[in-house]
Amino acid sequence: MRIVSGSAKGRALAGPKPTSRHIRPTADRVRETLFNVLGQMLDGQQVLDLYAGTGALGLEALSRGAGGVVLVDQDREAQALCRQNTDALGFSGQVELLAQPAVRALDTLKRRGARFELIFADPPYAARVVETVLDGVTAAGLLSPGGMLVVEHDKRESAPEVHAGLTREDQRRFGDTLVSFYRAP
Repeated sequence: MRIVSGSAKGRALAGPKPTSRHIRPTADRVRETLFNVLGQMLDGQQVLDLYAGTGALGLEALSRGAGGVVLVDQDREAQALCRQNTDALGFSGQVELLAQPAVRALDTLKRRGARFELIFADPPYAARVVETVLDGVTAAGLLSPGGMLVVEHDKRESAPEVHAGLTREDQRRFGDTLVSFYRAP
């Protein structure tokens, strides 16, 4: 795994142990396509990375000009990888790590009045929580007007075209993976 583009282009990222069953990093080619779809809309924006794993999505956003990232993961191995990768890339001053379940993190961020222009959600495929993520993000009011929510999920889990005020603008398939792009009004 590596950072695909931006200020940290080509820099390696630490990945999970081969025996890890809880962390499934987003492949470089998926990240590259995802950011190509998003375009260069990251200048100074605030980004939330739910189910962060290695932190690759949020750190890629920083490399491409995002102003700050909140990484969320409850798994201890994932938290250690997020810290290790953040430090290795020199992004410590731009990253906050919330070591809690995504649902609790949404509540924490809501209480703070946090808003994000870009939110990534890459939950475990077996959890089947696409609609739960859509509900949670909109209920917490975390997505700025016109902001984008990107959900990575199993191809067997449907993602609605419209949900809780969000409209699916695009969807890309990579083998067993679907990436759904939702826009806030």
